[in-house]
Amino acid sequence: MAGAWVGLVVALFFLWGGITSLNDILIPKLKELFQLSYAQAMLTQFAFFTAYAIISLPAGALVARLGYGRGIVLGLGTMATGCLLFIPAAASATFGMFLAALFVLAGGVTVLQVAANPLIANLGSPQSAHSRLTFAQAINSLGTTAAPLIGAHVILGSIAGTDPATLSGEALRLFQAREAAVIGHSYLALAIVLAVIAMIFWLWRNRLGKGAGATPISAGFGLLRQRRLGLGVAAIFLYVGAEVTIGSLLVNYLMQSSTLGLDQQSAGEHIAFYWGGAMLGRFVGGSVLRILAPGKALAARPSGHCSWYRCPP
Repeated sequence: MAGAWVGLVVALFFLWGGITSLNDILIPKLKELFQLSYAQAMLTQFAFFTAYAIISLPAGALVARLGYGRGIVLGLGTMATGCLLFIPAAASATFGMFLAALFVLAGGVTVLQVAANPLIANLGSPQSAHSRLTFAQAINSLGTTAAPLIGAHVILGSIAGTDPATLSGEALRLFQAREAAVIGHSYLALAIVLAVIAMIFWLWRNRLGKGAGATPISAGFGLLRQRRLGLGVAAIFLYVGAEVTIGSLLVNYLMQSSTLGLDQQSAGEHIAFYWGGAMLGRFVGGSVLRILAPGKALAARPSGHCSWYRCPP
């Protein structure tokens, strides 16, 4: 039974990975649709990842109170609500409403991650928890690899051959309404999928156990005084910032005549190579962690003495 639950929870990693990487497809779409600057277009990611910063701490308390099963249902339900908000955003063809929908969607992703990450670690032997989590993250990367291929065809394919900069007045409004509807319909389909999966977890919510007790916020920040943990958090912060920025701008970069000069759809499909590289790296990492201890896999331990930090035992 534990194996079946591992499969279901790993599927959640695939799901939110795919939804998150669709932002890389949305950015060039919204940039052209609303004739935005790069700074304005990047508000898409700003709205999305701001939800992580705001929602993550209360999400931990919620999952601790509700348990893993109900926490996952709450996350999936919030994600479905965010997807449904794309429909009025598309109907009004308003960029600000798209940002609001993305914020709600990301809030649901945050709750889902807070529940699913510790759950996948607990579904099995503690000795293999790190390997199991790395494997789940690799499946997450599989989602980020597959979604741009589908999204580029569905969301970017329709805009080919039309330059909104040449339109004005009623023609521009009709163009924006038509192209925004493509986004709305795509996210409506996602909302239906999310609702079905939420129902599955709701039916079996009591079999996943309770979440771990919530750690006080002050205690959480206090942990950052530990040098290794603080540096690790800083490294993850910088890594995620670089990873997201590259993916966000890759479509527009590949469209430039000085690079590959691709059309929007083809450039969007090429994002799969970027996220596919991350996927391969995580699969390799998951395999390595079954052989080496996490500390040794992260960095080679020098013989003799370690420099300014203390070596692990």
